[in-house]
Amino acid sequence: MSTIRFTKEHEYVRIDGGIGTIGITDYAQSHLGDIVFVELPAVGKLLVRGASAAVVESVKAASDIYTPVSGEVIEINSALSETPNLVNDDPLGAGWFVKIRISNATELSDLLDEAAYETYLGSIG
Repeated sequence: MSTIRFTKEHEYVRIDGGIGTIGITDYAQSHLGDIVFVELPAVGKLLVRGASAAVVESVKAASDIYTPVSGEVIEINSALSETPNLVNDDPLGAGWFVKIRISNATELSDLLDEAAYETYLGSIG
């Protein structure tokens, strides 16, 4: 069974074994507006927690998406090149950005679980 953790910057990582699937939350996609382009890293790239994992361009602005944990990119969501609006339509499902092999599982303890993230969202209005 997978576990999901969140950042206060509205990225998520869904953990399944040692693999993390990274994307943005529904809150993030709704504030970005309609996503029109997604730039993803190359498979094999090493990402350090807090580094840019992807760039999204919306009708409002371009934004970096940061990785919540460190690891090696093992898969990218190539469907986003043709249909970037998957991020808007299904951010926690089909709209994921990259899958990484997590290199430092202790970083997960700094992230919010679903209940804590919901509480955080309530506090920012």
